[in-house]
Amino acid sequence: MDIAMIEAAAGRLAGHALRTPLLHAPGLDAIAGRRVLVKAECLQHTGSFKFRGGWSAISALGPEARARGVLAFSSGNHAQGVAQAALAHGVPAVILMPSDAPRAKIEGTRALSAEVILYDRATQDRDALGDELARERGLTLVKPFDEPQVIAGQGTTGLEIAEQAAEAGATEAEVLVCCGGGGLTSGIALALKARAPDFTVRPVEPEGFDDVTRSLVSGRIERNAAGSGGLCDAILTPAPGNITFPIMQRLCGAGVVVSDDDALRAMAAAFRHLRIVAEPGGAVALAAALFHGSTLNADTVIVTVSGGNVDPEIFARALDRGV
Repeated sequence: MDIAMIEAAAGRLAGHALRTPLLHAPGLDAIAGRRVLVKAECLQHTGSFKFRGGWSAISALGPEARARGVLAFSSGNHAQGVAQAALAHGVPAVILMPSDAPRAKIEGTRALSAEVILYDRATQDRDALGDELARERGLTLVKPFDEPQVIAGQGTTGLEIAEQAAEAGATEAEVLVCCGGGGLTSGIALALKARAPDFTVRPVEPEGFDDVTRSLVSGRIERNAAGSGGLCDAILTPAPGNITFPIMQRLCGAGVVVSDDDALRAMAAAFRHLRIVAEPGGAVALAAALFHGSTLNADTVIVTVSGGNVDPEIFARALDRGV
């Protein structure tokens, strides 16, 4: 993994992915006590940054692999990113999704012509199911984070952050990234190491699912005790990846851990001050900026709002919290 792979992915994404805005609102600065710039990947195609990785991976496949089709595991955002990229390339897509995934994400994936197969993540082995499907149908697995072309696609977010931060006059900053398995975090870290080396990337996770934060402390891959049950479904992963963790270990600062309530309040703040919709897992980086300032060091923080695919009842809960 290097900047050349990310630049190549950016070339394949040109004209297909959106250059999402870097937003600013004085009201968020007032809450945080510092300047907060928000990279609104919730405005990306399919409502999350995952479109970038899906397009990067599928556009890099050879003709035979495209003809056979692709397989993805996802609670929703990776599913939709892969499904839309596959649809655009004329590639069959099979998506294995947990039955407790948000309804909006399941319906959104089906609407993109993907074949959705639901499983019970409490009683069924996702990897075994996926292996059987891939073997029977000859499908190529597009992993959600521990895949070089996916990481390269997510890294294009970092290229844009470097350009947009320079336009905003930010030369030093902490970049807070919503983190599950580390695909977005490691991709952004690689891009900024090359394009904005004075920026420090820091992963942000929800309480109870802070495997990356603990892994960075211990120096080895740590696993979460629970596999599901948190509000931030988009970033609930068992452990960081074998590819992503060494990158984060080399390039990232310490992790930040926030509560589900923090995420809901950050969702409300994003809507009130920026008029954007964030899902819980997509709001944890903003929550860190707004409510965990004592853990931060820079006068300017850049946060990813990485997804906006939230069910209405969860969004209503967030707005009831207010800020």
